This record gives sequence, structure tokens and C-alpha cells, in this order.
Amino acid sequence: MLAFVLVLGACGNGGSDSGDSGEGSSKLAELQESGTINVGFANEPPYAYQNSDSGELEGAAIDIATAVFAEMGIDNVEGHLTDWGELIPGVQAGQYDVITAGMAILPDRCENALFAEPEMQYGEGLVVQAGNPHDIHSYADIAENPDVTVALMEGTTQFDFLEQEGVASDQIMSVGDIPAQLAAVQSGNADVAAATEATLRAAYESLGSEDVEVVEDFEQPDIEGIPSYGAAAFNLEDEELRTAYNEALQTLKEDGTIDEILDNSQGFTAENNAVPVDGMTTEQLCEG
Repeated sequence: MLAFVLVLGACGNGGSDSGDSGEGSSKLAELQESGTINVGFANEPPYAYQNSDSGELEGAAIDIATAVFAEMGIDNVEGHLTDWGELIPGVQAGQYDVITAGMAILPDRCENALFAEPEMQYGEGLVVQAGNPHDIHSYADIAENPDVTVALMEGTTQFDFLEQEGVASDQIMSVGDIPAQLAAVQSGNADVAAATEATLRAAYESLGSEDVEVVEDFEQPDIEGIPSYGAAAFNLEDEELRTAYNEALQTLKEDGTIDEILDNSQGFTAENNAVPVDGMTTEQLCEG
């Protein structure tokens, strides 16, 4: 009987150890074996979007993630379109293996998602009605005129930025996506749209309307979080997957691949948007 118990104990310990050691690596190994990864993204050119003609995934964040996963031995990227505000809940729930949308790394977001190292940086921008009738050149200008309404895409950092600059909540209109922001300004339902500069410029160029214009002399606010640093993000339990992603990203930063992707992406340049290898880190950004 004693021998029987010892045998059972040995089998039990062996199974537990194997499970514990395999649990951390199973997700990465499974993805590498299948060669496919599920990516959540929101339609926000030029970061990540679905080409309406070809159906292909495009954008700087998509191209960077595709290159990084290829470096990791995962060649097939399957995109899943969702609303911006559903990206983090989706990766939390396991609907996606990763989300990539140029999402800014912020302390509160770090509590709910595991961010990779920064892969791009960017500033803010505004689109106004043609002729800029309210003479808006900064977030502070919006705050100083209570009659001005600003359209923002739900779930974005601009809500916090504008609040810090003194914009009242009743001045803010929340909409589902970037085209809806510009449509609100074009129709006169809003006076200004705020988002990252690359996003607004790409949307403005696609719209091709003379009813709105980009504020070319926009004054970047001097507040924490600007410039923003964008990165891919994973489920909080997928540390090994995030580590492997960071290692591959570092390789592509050092060999110039990331710079090349940015230079060939609409609205980006390596000079303005690349994050130096020894630059800002996710740990620093998550700490605030």
C-alpha cells in the first residue's frame, strides 16, 4: 500500500510540474505551431484599418505587428475589426491574441492589458470647419470658448487631454469612429475634431472635402502623455508571448526594419515617429 501511494504521489507531482512549466509557454508554442495569430484592431487609418476595396489589413501598426510576428515564426495574421473601446475588453476576454492599433500606453490601460515596448510616437491634431471660423489653434482655445463643440472618438486619450486643458464635458460630443468625427464637423454638428495628427490628416485626405481643414499651426499641449507612445498589447497572463514580441521588435528596430515601415506608411516618417532603441520604455509609461 505504501509503495502504491508513493507511485501515485510521484505521478501527481510529475504531472503538476509539467503543467506548470508548460502553461507559460503553451500559448506561444501553440501560435508558432499553427502559424496564425488573431489580431484585434479598430478602423483608424493610418494606424490600423481594413482596405475597403481589397479587404486587406493595412496601416503602420498592422505592418509592424506583421513583421514582428513573422520574425517570431508566425506568418498568418488574421484581423478582427472592432470598435476602439472594445479592443482591451476583447483581449482581456481572449477574443484576440493581441491588439494593435497604435494604442497609447497609459497607466490605467496598463492595469488591464500587457503592453509591448513602444513601436511609434505621435502628437495631436485638429480638424475644423473651412476658414477656422472660431480661430482654434490649441486645446486651450476650445476651453476658452464654451460655445465650441468638439467631436471625439469614444475611448481615446483626447478625453483626458481636453479635460486637463479645461474643456467642459458639455462641450464634448462622443462618436464611434474617425469618419464620424469629421462628418460632425462637416455638417456643423461640431466645430472641431481632435485626434492624433496622423489619424486626422489621413481621414481629411480621404474625405476630400473643402468644408473642413486641418489646423496646420496647431499648438501641442504641454501635458503628460504627449507625445503618445503606441504599442501592441496582450492579455495580462500572456507574459511569455509579450516577451517574445519585445525581443523580435528589438531586433527589427536595430536592423532598421521598423524605420523602413514607418517611412513607407501613410502619415508617418521614421524621423518623426520612430522610438529610439534606448528611448522611452513601457515600464516608464505605465508608471506615469
